[in-house]
Amino acid sequence: MMEREQRQVLNLERVQALETWLKVTNTKLTQVNGQRKYGGPPEVWDGPTPGARCEVFISQIPRDTYEDLLIPLFRSVGPLWEFRLMMNFSGQNRGFAYAKYSSSSVAANAVRLLHGHMLEPGFHLSVRRSTEKRHLCIGDLPATTEQEDLLKVLRVLAEGVEGVSLKAGPGIDGVSAIVAFSSHHTASMAKKMLVEAFKKQFALNVSIKWQLTVKPGPDELLPPQKPLKPPHHILTSPQPSVLPPRLARLPSIPPGFCRAVGGPYCPPTPFPSLLLHLLLL
Repeated sequence: MMEREQRQVLNLERVQALETWLKVTNTKLTQVNGQRKYGGPPEVWDGPTPGARCEVFISQIPRDTYEDLLIPLFRSVGPLWEFRLMMNFSGQNRGFAYAKYSSSSVAANAVRLLHGHMLEPGFHLSVRRSTEKRHLCIGDLPATTEQEDLLKVLRVLAEGVEGVSLKAGPGIDGVSAIVAFSSHHTASMAKKMLVEAFKKQFALNVSIKWQLTVKPGPDELLPPQKPLKPPHHILTSPQPSVLPPRLARLPSIPPGFCRAVGGPYCPPTPFPSLLLHLLLL
């Protein structure tokens, strides 16, 4: 019964063409959370790690079109760091995908050369810059929250935290924080787990959403209670040069932050409890 239903949905000739292409080219695809991913980077990659504005969003893809047609097309513009095709349980694609290149200039060429490309009669691809959201807004933090302490806490709880800014004012309960991450992926992972982490570690019910505007004005910033280093409103941590990378990501949770929020979890050193567990993962 299931096989008959799949035959009604899938173009088996296209599926077979994909399987043949994968074998002939020795291309590896990984199925992860409703998407099928190539690269990130591929095994033969020898270029730089992509930065901002290196990804394009592709839509209006025919539902029975797969990587055997899409990857060579988008690789014709330049080497692909990553290609992600969104998939349904049926085995059809969901009509959109993401391609990431080594530089923003190559991504711009992909938009210029492939937007409107006719993949097959009646289907013209839409190719534009990907938003790649990398900022989260954490709301409902206590009014006594300080940037430096919050940054240290977030670096314990989540990967890829690059900086933090605070804002308070009319319409904002307590303090809100804008958190910058190194990539959309690390921001997505943090968005999924930080609400529960704050509730468990500090008994705080915070709200977390994507932040579209990442440049708060000077009048929105919370005046620091003591001088901060650096003195501007985005606070980042210097990267230690002598500690192993895993230890460098795991500073102790500041006692000041614990006291300010009344949290039950306040270790005196980086290694007991949560941090020891994280180090052993």
